[in-house]
Amino acid sequence: QVQLQESGGGSVQAGDSLRLSCAASGRDFSYSAMSWFRQAPGKEREFVAAISWSGDDTNHAESVKGRMTISRDKAKNTVALQMNNLKPEDTAVYYCAGRLSLGGATRNPQDYHYWGQGAQVTVSS
Repeated sequence: QVQLQESGGGSVQAGDSLRLSCAASGRDFSYSAMSWFRQAPGKEREFVAAISWSGDDTNHAESVKGRMTISRDKAKNTVALQMNNLKPEDTAVYYCAGRLSLGGATRNPQDYHYWGQGAQVTVSS
């Protein structure tokens, strides 16, 4: 059974940092692009960041550029999202996602076949 498990969420103050981690099991994602999406209450799921299978290509939403960085450890089958200078508008459930096969680090959630359960991030002002 393929699973993506997020960890590292929590409640912080504006300006603080958090690091989300996504551990994959049941499948080797070494040759799959991975991504992070988020969904705030009452809003649609939105793209945050994606990384290619090699790790050489990354893609970040404009709203998080300069504050959040996606990375991956292929040997450990994990993906991370370093989040700095957090803002109240970053409050959301953050989801890790993985592509089924070779493909780019895209922003379209429909390109991703595997999804984690989500990790809550709450930022207070």
